[in-house]
Amino acid sequence: MTTRRAVYAVVCLSGHGIGPEVMAQASRAVAHVSRLHGFIVTETHPPFGGEAFTQSGHALPAATQRATLGTDAILVAAAHEPALAFVESELDLHSRIDRVVYGARGEITFVSPLGHVRPEETLAHAFGLARESRASVASVGGDADWRRAVRAAAEREDGVSLEELPVAGATQGLAFEPERFDVVVTLAQFAEPLVGITASGRRPRVVATGHLARGGPGVFAPTHGAAEEIAGQGVANPASMLLAAALMLGEGLGERRAAETLTGALLDASGNGTLTPDVLETGVGATTRQFADVVLAQLPFAWTNAEFYREAVA
Repeated sequence: MTTRRAVYAVVCLSGHGIGPEVMAQASRAVAHVSRLHGFIVTETHPPFGGEAFTQSGHALPAATQRATLGTDAILVAAAHEPALAFVESELDLHSRIDRVVYGARGEITFVSPLGHVRPEETLAHAFGLARESRASVASVGGDADWRRAVRAAAEREDGVSLEELPVAGATQGLAFEPERFDVVVTLAQFAEPLVGITASGRRPRVVATGHLARGGPGVFAPTHGAAEEIAGQGVANPASMLLAAALMLGEGLGERRAAETLTGALLDASGNGTLTPDVLETGVGATTRQFADVVLAQLPFAWTNAEFYREAVA
C-alpha cells in the first residue's frame, strides 16, 4: 500500500534587491529537504514589493494578495519590505517567533504575543516547543498580569521547567551564556533587543523571524533588508534566508524534523568556514549559490534519520 505524501502550498515573496537571489537558494533547499523527508512543497512566486511596483505601479497586486490568503505559509525575502504590512494586516496573526542559531548546534527560540492579543495561545505554543526540545522556558520581563499568565501556562505543562528573569538579568545571560536557554517568552517590546544581544559573540550566528497566524498562513523572513548595494552580484549571504525557510517548515507547515535537518546543515556549512564576500573581511569567499551548495551537500548528514540514509546509499 502506497502512503500518500503531504503536499503544502507556499507563496514566496522575493521583492527587490537581493531578495530574488537568496529566495532562489531557499527554494532549492526546501525542495531538497522535502524530498529527503517525504513530503511535497509547491511554490508560487508572485510579483511583490519593489519588483511589483516597477512592473505595475503596485507593490502588492491584487493577484498576489489573493495568493497569500490561500496558501499554507508565506516566505518573504526581507522582513522590512513595506508592502509586507498590507499582507499581514489581512492575516489573523497572534505571535512573533524568532530563532537564533549559533556555534556548533546552539539554538534559542523567542516567542512573544503580537499586538493586544491575550498571551495564552502564545504561551501554549512556546511551552509546546520547549517540550519537544530541552523542556526549559525562561520568561523575561513583563508585568504582574504577564507573570500570572506564564505561571498558569507552566502549571498546565507538566515536565517543563520555568525560570523567571528581569530584562537586565536575562540580557547578560543571553549574551554570554546562551547555552543556558532553550525557549524564551517575553513581551513584544523586549523581543527584538533580546534577540539582538543573544550569542552576539558566537560565530557562526544566524537569525530568522516569523509571525504565526490562527487558522491561516504564517509569515517567515530573514532579518536582513534588501541590500540593494550588492544586489545582482551573487555575493549575498543566504544564511538568514535559509534559516527562515527552516522556520517556515517547522512552525508554518509542521514539518519539524525537516526544519531540524535544514538548520543543522546550515550550521555545519557556516561553521566550516564557508562565507560569502559580504561577511568576509578579506578574501574572495563563496558566491550565494556556492554557499547554498555546501548547505545542500550537508543535508543528508544533518538528517535526523541519517542512519537510514547511510543504509539506503550503501
